[in-house]
Amino acid sequence: MPRFFVDSVEGDSVEITGSDARHIALSLRMKCGESLVLCDGNGREAECDIRNICPESVVLDVLSRRDSAAEPKARVVLYQALPKFDKLEYIIQKSVELGVSKIVPVMTSRCISRPDEKTMAKKLERLRKIADEAAKQSGRGRLPEVGELLSFKSAVKEMSTADLPIFFFEHAKYPLRGCMEKYNGGEIAVLVGSEGGFSNEEAAFAEENGLLCASLGPRILRCETAPVAAISAIMYAAGEMEII
Repeated sequence: MPRFFVDSVEGDSVEITGSDARHIALSLRMKCGESLVLCDGNGREAECDIRNICPESVVLDVLSRRDSAAEPKARVVLYQALPKFDKLEYIIQKSVELGVSKIVPVMTSRCISRPDEKTMAKKLERLRKIADEAAKQSGRGRLPEVGELLSFKSAVKEMSTADLPIFFFEHAKYPLRGCMEKYNGGEIAVLVGSEGGFSNEEAAFAEENGLLCASLGPRILRCETAPVAAISAIMYAAGEMEII
């Protein structure tokens, strides 16, 4: 069933205008009486039937409301060292599908991509659109945030306030499993490297500030593979994924 995000799902009816209305009327070719799901971006959703439809406005009758079953209880924030932008787009899309609450780009000493402020601001618009589309496609009940670019030290300081801050480093001695054994709920903050990984100095700074240094195994993963593998493993360990 198609899903769209609106400001509120309260009341007996909701009107959708703008690009979403055009998408419903022209791209999806939906008709009166057909159903779709509206999400308020905060974990609540409503099943609705279309009452009136045209490219400028879609009016829907609210049939029922519920909490979104697709939203994980574990809040995972991905701090991603800035890779080339095509890789970052992929990382954001897949991370949102897997259930992250927020993605924060981070500038580290070994980042190959080093955009200026104007370029980064323009890129953020596209990255946030990708996150929104991935949230709709994967049935999320919240719109994950894509934050502003942070320096490495600022990211580490911010992560240090999380309930479980994890720093992935290729020379780490301890597996992720050991870190997840410490998890008792709350926010999990994850820091993953770019194409060049992290320097020893950055690893030392992260550990000095309370981050748990973890490994994903003996194989060296590409920067676009590592966050997907890490988030999948974390979600499974936190009870947010099922394997039958």
